Amino acid sequence: MVTLVNLRAYWRFLVVIYQFFPLIVAYTRDRRKYVFFGGSRRVSSETRRERAEILLESLLTLGPTFIKLGQLLSTRPDILPPEYIDVLGSLQDDVPPAPWSESKVVLEEELGPVDEAFDSFDTDPISGASLGQVYVAEYGGEKVAVKIRRPGIEELVEADLRAIRWLLPLLMRFIGQSRAFSLENLADEFAKTIREEMDYDEEARTLREIQQNFEDDDAIVIPEPVPERSDDRVLTMEYLPGTKINDVAALDELGIDRTELATNLQRTYLQMIVEDGVFHADPHPGNLSVTDDGRIIFYDFGMHGEVDPFIQEKIVEFYIAVANQDVDAILDTLIEMGTLSPNVDRQVMGDVMELAIADARGDDIEQYRVNQILEQVESTIYEFPLRLPRNLALVLRVAGVVEGVCVTLDPNFDFISVATDYLTEQGYREESVQKIIENAGQQGQQTVKSLIRVPPKLERVLDRADRDNLTVNVRLEDSRGVLDKLAKRLVYGIFLSFGFVSTIIVYTLEPQNFVAVGAAGLPTAAVAILLWRSFRTRTGIKAKPQFTRQNLRERREE
Repeated sequence: MVTLVNLRAYWRFLVVIYQFFPLIVAYTRDRRKYVFFGGSRRVSSETRRERAEILLESLLTLGPTFIKLGQLLSTRPDILPPEYIDVLGSLQDDVPPAPWSESKVVLEEELGPVDEAFDSFDTDPISGASLGQVYVAEYGGEKVAVKIRRPGIEELVEADLRAIRWLLPLLMRFIGQSRAFSLENLADEFAKTIREEMDYDEEARTLREIQQNFEDDDAIVIPEPVPERSDDRVLTMEYLPGTKINDVAALDELGIDRTELATNLQRTYLQMIVEDGVFHADPHPGNLSVTDDGRIIFYDFGMHGEVDPFIQEKIVEFYIAVANQDVDAILDTLIEMGTLSPNVDRQVMGDVMELAIADARGDDIEQYRVNQILEQVESTIYEFPLRLPRNLALVLRVAGVVEGVCVTLDPNFDFISVATDYLTEQGYREESVQKIIENAGQQGQQTVKSLIRVPPKLERVLDRADRDNLTVNVRLEDSRGVLDKLAKRLVYGIFLSFGFVSTIIVYTLEPQNFVAVGAAGLPTAAVAILLWRSFRTRTGIKAKPQFTRQNLRERREE
């Protein structure tokens, strides 16, 4: 079995290399214009989008595993530029279903003969995804939905995971060290995620946990699993038909209040993320329906996420900071969560956040578009590379998708107002105020202590200075090698001056001796070229601003 998986992995590796070859050549030429020599090329936003479209087609061609990989990459702005995130965000997990004869084999291996396991079974699937497909059947006199793992998917996924692991060293040649670390972590996370999603026992556990968290909530409906007709490759659950949540015309015919529906959806996800710590992570319209009485039905819990208490607390602080338009608090929260480096240029990031909030405002100053804020944050994350925790990346993606569904239901939906009301009802804003008061009290105590301690210390320093016994140690941080570059230029300048004078002297003494003049002049010319190149290199001392108001507007227009 292992040998067969390895052979398949080798074959898939060759297929992947062949499929990605045009992109590999393009990225190689970005580093060296003529592949083996030449300077690097500047890549425009349009070129990135074209390449993202090629990548999308390649992922679709390579099949289920790579479709899932593309969906995960669309949540990782710390690895891919914004153009790729935008294009891959449209990747839907919707593929042609496998033949019933193949699915029947999987079903009967798990539950026995179909006629004995179910009262009746419709062999035409109602939905098909990359890892499984759903059928309708009857069991115990009730309609049920039966989710069956796609035949042969385990071997394909394992082979593809090995091929992806072998591909990593090649991919890391085209990205920086920080993103290389993120990419390697992504490969581990992806392997864990896709194996969990193929395990229907795990999905059933998640489904039951979220169902228990909302057992007293009449606004949503979660299908009841049928344990005796479920296994790790088959999941049977209550069949709950409904109207697709983005079918606005049908919802209007049912007389459903779409603003209330959007509010309930947003509040549901806030509870999952902020309070419960486990959430449904694939809220696209295909996985959300509405009952005739306006309740929201959730389908497909294969993709789910968990949030630890620390991240929950920081998400609450982020929401409150956005509601209060407190740019400094937003930056502090992002740094504490690890989504921004502590060494990031706060002035630049502050400008980005101010622009994002200003652009996101509607007629009412309290109305924002979270997607617009996230787009700016994602762009900034790519410009300032960092490592995004997996489930925090999922939270960002979920927030964006949910906001898009809510705006489809109600174009004037006020996301921040709903979030603020929810946090206020749950007491989080009062806790935030209380925390500010406590922090202010602690800072006051520290200030008083400092006022008591500083005068004696200052007196000792002044005494040592008066006795000429004061030593100051200075440590220079030079992560960009600026001092090293200055030293090289200084040495080049000294050699150039010496060589120039030597050449003039030789030429004056022996103007007809071209060999002597050349011997003195050629090294001087070489040093001159080295000095010139040190000023031409892109990693020189001059800093180029990462963001301006104008290019942010241009990026939004594109």
